[in-house]
Amino acid sequence: MIAAIIQARTGSSRLPNKIFKLIEDKPLIGHITERVKRAKLVDRVIIATTTNPSDNSVEEWCNENNIAVYRGSENDVLNRYYSAAVAFGATVVVRITCDDPFKDPGIIDEVINYFLENELDFASNNNPPTYPEGLDVEVMSFKTLEIMEQHAETEFEREHVTQYVYKNPGLFKIGNYPYFTNLSKLRWTIDTDKDLEMARAVYARLYPQSPFFSYKDILKLIEQQPEITEINQNEKRSTLYN
Repeated sequence: MIAAIIQARTGSSRLPNKIFKLIEDKPLIGHITERVKRAKLVDRVIIATTTNPSDNSVEEWCNENNIAVYRGSENDVLNRYYSAAVAFGATVVVRITCDDPFKDPGIIDEVINYFLENELDFASNNNPPTYPEGLDVEVMSFKTLEIMEQHAETEFEREHVTQYVYKNPGLFKIGNYPYFTNLSKLRWTIDTDKDLEMARAVYARLYPQSPFFSYKDILKLIEQQPEITEINQNEKRSTLYN
């Protein structure tokens, strides 16, 4: 069973409660979940949140919207992923973060297919990065996730889930699925108010006509209206993206 596990919590330090920020009258978590559910190769979508009482709202939202939910450690995100995979019987895990409003089901399917066809232990599309920041996908076998759970020791590895693989490439059969040109300078994620403003600008122009617009639609839009990318172009990028 291929499970897309979306890590989500309300305690973001840079933009608190961002997963419930509204974009076109729907919370960010709703847009991301619906987009991931449209990936044809994903059998189940699971929200992995924390046991912190502040995340009761996440569980309540999942129950109201008939979305599978697992609650685990707030800081040991790797264990949260592993435990969620065990709880729902996942054999392949797709890692999704809940701050990327433009997650593309087509790209998710392409990376999963690449993972399966090449019989990999771990596949991503961001090592090195070529897609816009925010279209990241990581796919791993349950065995790979279990090895990470058993052997990752540092706080950094436990918090950032897949860093053990990147630091120990000789232990795994790893593949990267690149875009044909480098678009990694484009920032399509939400960490700040400016990022949220940019996402809302894109949705306002595309969502009413096509709720599940693709990354190609965004590229066409920003070619026509480059001022949209200027909204958040000065926001600091994640150091993990280097």
